[in-house]
Amino acid sequence: MSTVDLVYLRQWIGKPYVDRDVLSSRHARLMAATLGLPQTALMSGTRLPPLWHWLYFLEGLPASELGRDGHPARGGFLPPVPLPNRMWAGGTLEFRASVPLDADVEKRSTVVSVEHKQGRSGELIFVTVLHEVLHGGQVAISEHHDIVYKEATAPSARTAPQEALVAQHSKRFLPTSTTLFRYSALTFNGHRIHYDVDYCREVEGYSNLVIHGPLNATLLAAFAEEVAGKPLRRFTYRGLQPSILGNELTVNAAANGEGWAVWVSLPDGSVSMRADASF
Repeated sequence: MSTVDLVYLRQWIGKPYVDRDVLSSRHARLMAATLGLPQTALMSGTRLPPLWHWLYFLEGLPASELGRDGHPARGGFLPPVPLPNRMWAGGTLEFRASVPLDADVEKRSTVVSVEHKQGRSGELIFVTVLHEVLHGGQVAISEHHDIVYKEATAPSARTAPQEALVAQHSKRFLPTSTTLFRYSALTFNGHRIHYDVDYCREVEGYSNLVIHGPLNATLLAAFAEEVAGKPLRRFTYRGLQPSILGNELTVNAAANGEGWAVWVSLPDGSVSMRADASF
């Protein structure tokens, strides 16, 4: 990508977007049903579980304003990156205060960086967005969200070697097509890699439907709190390779200094997503 193009894309840096929502406890109970969790405790006033704020502040554009991949057409809040494939790469979150279900909340979003890199599969553009969720006028959740755009090349089957980790705690989770459908519906996510298998295989080169990156991150955040017995303070996660429907996921945790390393592994032992949690 030329310098002129990158200069153009960086014109989106600093543009604000503000949204407001109510953290509906009913919507949270639907998420619990999707994950096979008890619903009875998710009542008005209950603490919002970590990363469940992704169920809210949903953008409902008409189909005419969506791109080929099912995402909103580019050039609105996000810069019009010309590379065709978009992925949820990772992010860092700070939890400064708990937020109760059924609370009125506000989200302030700003593009903070646009970077060009050369990867094994070709050109990459990383766009980082800062989201701040406010409750009572104070920032309760601060999130730097990394989005990567890449060329239309087949996904790599393996990632570069990762740090060897030995799990102290593990649990298994088997997503089904119903799981993916429900999570897409709960987050109003139109990305076709999660429900259109022909598009998956013929356009983006995956062997089957792709399990949502944010769903994996949500599983990791919940497991981190479960093994630590404490609420999260900081959570940094990174997608390493896609999780594909049909694979049972193993969610793992190991003590890492004062915090915990948590990761999703695939049946062949490779890591799909890795995160570090502190409390």
